[in-house]
Amino acid sequence: MSGKERASRGRGVPRLGRYALRAASLAVALGVWQLLTSLDIDLWLRFSQFPTVADVARTFAERLSGPDYWTDLTDSVTRILTGFLLAAVLGVATGVLVARSRLAEDLLGPVLEVVRPIPAIALVPVAILLFPSNEQGIVFITFTAAFFPVLVSTRHAVRALAPMWEEAVLTMGGGRWRILASVVLPGALPGIFGGLSVGIGVSWICVISAEMISGQYGVGYRTWQDYTVVNYAGVFVGMVTIGVLGWLTSTAVELLGRRLTRWLPRTSYVAAGRTPRRVNRAAAAVPVRPATREGMPHDQLV
Repeated sequence: MSGKERASRGRGVPRLGRYALRAASLAVALGVWQLLTSLDIDLWLRFSQFPTVADVARTFAERLSGPDYWTDLTDSVTRILTGFLLAAVLGVATGVLVARSRLAEDLLGPVLEVVRPIPAIALVPVAILLFPSNEQGIVFITFTAAFFPVLVSTRHAVRALAPMWEEAVLTMGGGRWRILASVVLPGALPGIFGGLSVGIGVSWICVISAEMISGQYGVGYRTWQDYTVVNYAGVFVGMVTIGVLGWLTSTAVELLGRRLTRWLPRTSYVAAGRTPRRVNRAAAAVPVRPATREGMPHDQLV
């Protein structure tokens, strides 16, 4: 077996172990849920009011075989993608503009800072009055929920960039658009995707709440309807669906961010006393020069 094959096999074993550990933790949580609800445990929390895992699984299977579940799923995902994509584009553009222009900061900053603390779900009455249809109002709520996390993270990421990179582009004859494309956007990408990850999670919270209040279809609307008819197994089906959808979309955003920031050095968790498995080759190739008492390298001493 070659050295490359041994290294690949060595990396695969810990990865499989981590996946097994995650699956085991989920299985334990489901087992505890089933035990507490099947035995009607009422110590302080009233688990006797909860449906069992078997009841939820049975209701889930029934929903999967019907058309309403897939209609609700499609509507919720469409609302999320529409609002989130609008928030991603406008949030990044506005964040860069506010961070790079004092005039834009003076004109837009006060308005944005006043509106930003208002919870997006509190804007449901405004959306009902402002838009001619509930569908547009729900998309507006989703957009508002994701817009401000993206805006704030982009603004901070752009302002944190080292000015020497911009000065280097200017020295080589580059203009504003060249700086934006070569320095600002690539340098701010990690912060931008941090805001996008937060924004997609907040969007799911708000779109479900908006569907409960003013929706006609969607996972949130169906979950609320199940609650009103005391179908608690259906409520948990909606909760599980929301959790899985939120996890999938957040994972997709994170994977896209990793793909677009491949140039960043990656670190992995290293337990105490163990050697790191991954080393940045570019950093390892740079020789370390000894320093004098004054902290300067030998070749820089006069």
